[in-house]
Amino acid sequence: MKKKTHFNIAYFLIAFALLLVIENYFLAREILTIGYGDFKVLLNEGKVNDLTISADAIEGKLVDGAQERLVTLKNEKDEKEIKRMKEMKIFIAVRMEDPDLVKELGEKGVRYTVRPQSTWFMTLLSWVLPILIFFGLWVFLFRRMGQAGEGLIAVGKSKAKVFVEGETKITFDDVAGVEEAEQELVEVIQFLKNPGKFQTLGGKIPKGILLVGPPGTGKTLLAKAVAGEAKVPFLSLSGSAFVEMFVGVGAARVRDLFSQAEKLAPCIIFIDEIDALGRARGIGPIAGVDEREQTLTQLLSEMDGFDSKKGVIIMAATNRPEIIDPALLRPGRFDRHVLVDRPDAKGREEIFRVHVKKLKLSSAVDLKALASMTPGMAGADIANVANEAALLAARKNKDMVEMSDFEEAIERIIAGLEKKSRVLNKQERERVAYHECSHAVVASVLPHADPVKRVSIILGQEISVFCRHLESIAQVLWNERKARADFL
Repeated sequence: MKKKTHFNIAYFLIAFALLLVIENYFLAREILTIGYGDFKVLLNEGKVNDLTISADAIEGKLVDGAQERLVTLKNEKDEKEIKRMKEMKIFIAVRMEDPDLVKELGEKGVRYTVRPQSTWFMTLLSWVLPILIFFGLWVFLFRRMGQAGEGLIAVGKSKAKVFVEGETKITFDDVAGVEEAEQELVEVIQFLKNPGKFQTLGGKIPKGILLVGPPGTGKTLLAKAVAGEAKVPFLSLSGSAFVEMFVGVGAARVRDLFSQAEKLAPCIIFIDEIDALGRARGIGPIAGVDEREQTLTQLLSEMDGFDSKKGVIIMAATNRPEIIDPALLRPGRFDRHVLVDRPDAKGREEIFRVHVKKLKLSSAVDLKALASMTPGMAGADIANVANEAALLAARKNKDMVEMSDFEEAIERIIAGLEKKSRVLNKQERERVAYHECSHAVVASVLPHADPVKRVSIILGQEISVFCRHLESIAQVLWNERKARADFL
């Protein structure tokens, strides 16, 4: 439960007193106070201007030379006071009853304005309004501090993003190419939906599930799909979110994370890139127990004392399982390790089907052929190919995405941008042509190699004879393999 922030009137009074001090001693203008008789003398000599006349005072500016005249009128002897008077530019004088004042001002050509007499309401408002503004600002800042998690105390709060039931909007329909991993996780979904089925027979669901695989294979997406299928809250954060420069902050965040999970049970805790938190102890450059190791120790302690019967599943993902501390991988903590590997040709075709759902495809697009062109690509790479193909089609003002756009997107991702402005000399062009053509010939001869789809070389007149001989050799080989070769 969020702790309420209470307003303390003592803080307000202290701040208001500081405001008055600042206004009176730092923001106040230097004004010279003179008598009404001295003012009349300066007025007759034309040494005042820009007057503001109110019911009880006259305020105005001193013209050059007026300061020396005031020193003479006051017969001042103190050197410090004389220096201060000579630096003054503004004066104020108490107004006396003088019916001829306005007439004299007109004769001397002095500019003046008359300030109307302020009522008690305006006087009260001039005091109350600043107080109300200051009070409102103070309350606003206190509320913002409360929303931010009680100021500096918030550093110990967990930074997990909580997706409540149905918010992830991701199911196994959005995941493809990882059927084996899906089958491993179906049991977790059944436990979250019906935990009594397993507890009746005395079985225990694994406390922790570690998703292991290369980058881009869909580990995070798979964890969200599990939460979406089970329709339970999903707490997601990165392993680096626990690590801070302040000692004890990471351990406090671990405790707060598991405390939140208990309140939301049944739910899923997902820690992405857990190798940032669970790196093996004792291999760091600094000896002893540092902040990261304290955080890891707290995580191990929480997983040991956590009751799996409460319906909380801890999932984590990493692409570097070899550096994770063995204590974190033992049974009772991360019991089950699920491999999320790069997809095969069939898996890549299914991933293409998922990512082209929102694209306007030409009927000639062959997803199976695209899958065969992208060996070794993970799900993120295939998503990038589909997006790049759509961008290329839009750049060419096409109404739909065609097969040629996908082929160009694959070449662009694998080989990079086409270097149209690059200039090669004769020897370089010849070496490149021999090298690339040799690759094509060897790949065509080998019985278990992937069929050659395209050969990219730079042709020049000096190697045209070689290419004519190569064509006859390659034609026979490529016809046998039923492959297509394009010489660019």
